[in-house]
Amino acid sequence: TLGQTLGMTLLQRQLAAIIRARSSNRTHKMALNTDHIKWFRDSSPYIDAHRDKTFVVCIASDALQSENFPKVISDIALLDSLGAKVVVVFGGDHQVKAVLEATGSSWLQDGDQRITTATQIEAVTSVLGQIYADLSARFSASTPESPAKRRAITTSTGNFIRAQPVGIKDGVDHQLSGLVRSINEGAIRHQLSGGSIVLIPSMGYSPSGETFHLDVDVVAREVACALSADKLIFMTEQTGLKDITGNLISEIDLSDTRTGDVSLEPLTEKLLSHCDQACRQGVARCHIISFATDGALLEELFTRDGCGTQVIGNSYEQIRTASIEDVPGILKLIAPLEESGALVKRSRELLESEIQQFVVIERDGLLISCAALYDYDTSGELACLVTHPDYRNSDRGDRLLDAIEKAARANRLVELFVLTTQSAHWFTERGFSESSRGALPAGKKEFYNDQRSSTVLRKALRD
Repeated sequence: TLGQTLGMTLLQRQLAAIIRARSSNRTHKMALNTDHIKWFRDSSPYIDAHRDKTFVVCIASDALQSENFPKVISDIALLDSLGAKVVVVFGGDHQVKAVLEATGSSWLQDGDQRITTATQIEAVTSVLGQIYADLSARFSASTPESPAKRRAITTSTGNFIRAQPVGIKDGVDHQLSGLVRSINEGAIRHQLSGGSIVLIPSMGYSPSGETFHLDVDVVAREVACALSADKLIFMTEQTGLKDITGNLISEIDLSDTRTGDVSLEPLTEKLLSHCDQACRQGVARCHIISFATDGALLEELFTRDGCGTQVIGNSYEQIRTASIEDVPGILKLIAPLEESGALVKRSRELLESEIQQFVVIERDGLLISCAALYDYDTSGELACLVTHPDYRNSDRGDRLLDAIEKAARANRLVELFVLTTQSAHWFTERGFSESSRGALPAGKKEFYNDQRSSTVLRKALRD
C-alpha cells in the first residue's frame, strides 16, 4: 500500500542517515588515530633518548592550585613509567603565606629573600609536609589516565639538603631563611636507582639540628648540578622565557655570544641566571614551561619544536663561525674520517677558500665539532659534520645541526640535503628522508661521485 511504501522509504532514509553517521564517525576516528600514530612514531626517538636519564622538575608553589595540576602529576608519572629518573623539587610559599596571614602574621621579604622567624618555620615545615603527603597520594592514585594503573609508583624523600643561614645582610637578620650548603647526591641516586620518584621540599637542615627555609629555584638548580642531571625543568606560571617586549623565546644557546644582546624581562633574567649556572656545572639542558598548559611537559620533551624555552650550552664551549685560524684544527678533526672513506678528502687550500661556510664548536681552545653549509638556490647542503671521538656520546652533533638549520633559514633556504655513505641512520632519526640523485640541485648533481654511491637525504625546513 501507499502507507507501507512511505513507511519503508522513511525507514530507508533513517538507515541511510545512520550509515552515513557511522561512516563519518569512522572517518573521524581514523583521522584521529592517524594523528595519534604519527605523533607516537615521531616521539619514539625521544622516548628512547630519555630512558635512564635524570630529570629534575621544579614545581612552583602556585602550580599546586592550578586546575591543570592533576594532569601535571599524571605526565610526571608517565615520565617515570617510560624509564626516566625523576626528582621533583617543590615549594609552598603561596600556601605558607596564606597560613601566616590567617593567623595575623606577615612574612617579611628582603629583596628576593624571605625572612623566616622561629615561629614561622613551623608553618613552613607543616605546609611542606602536607604538600609532600598530597603529592605522594596523587602519585599513588590509580586512575585510568595514570600509569599507576599498571605499575605501582613509589615516592621517597629525606634530609638530602644541608643548609646554612643567610645571616645578616645590610643589617637585616634573615633568621631561619637559609642557603644550600651541600647536597647528599649519593642518597638521592640510591632512591632513584630503586625506582622511586624523589620528592624534595624547599627546606634544608644544619648539622646543629636547625631547619631552614630555602628558595625552591635554588634547591632545584643545586640538586640538578649535584646529580649532573640531563634536564632541569622549571614549571612556572609563564609559558617560557620572554624578551622585553613579552615575546616567547623558544631557545637560548648560552654558547652564542649574541645571547647577551637580548633584552629580557626581570623574571626571565632570574630564571636564565639559574639555567646559566646549571649549564656551567654540567646540566645538559634546562627548560622553562607552563604548569597551566595541558601536556606542556610532554610536548616540550617528546616533540621537536617543544612549547616553552630550552636553554643549552655553557660559557667554556662556544658555537661560532669558523675563521682561517681554525683550518689546522678542522683538518685534524676530519682526517680520520677521510682516511676511512666516510668523508671526501679536502686539501688545505680548498678548506681555506671555503672556511666561511663552516661552523665549529670550540671547547677550552679545542675544536671538537665542525659542519659546513653550501647554498644551492633554495636548497642547502649540510656537509662535513664531524665530532671529536671523545665527545660523540653527547648532543654536539644535534647542536651543530640546529645551528646549520638556523643559518639556512636565515638565508631563506627551504630545505637541507646531505650526501652520506655511513651515517644515514643518524640523519633519518633527525627528520631527514631518503631521496634520489635526480632530486639534487643542478649545481650539485653534476659533481655527484658515482664511485662513492652516497645516499641522498633531504629535510624540509620549517619557518
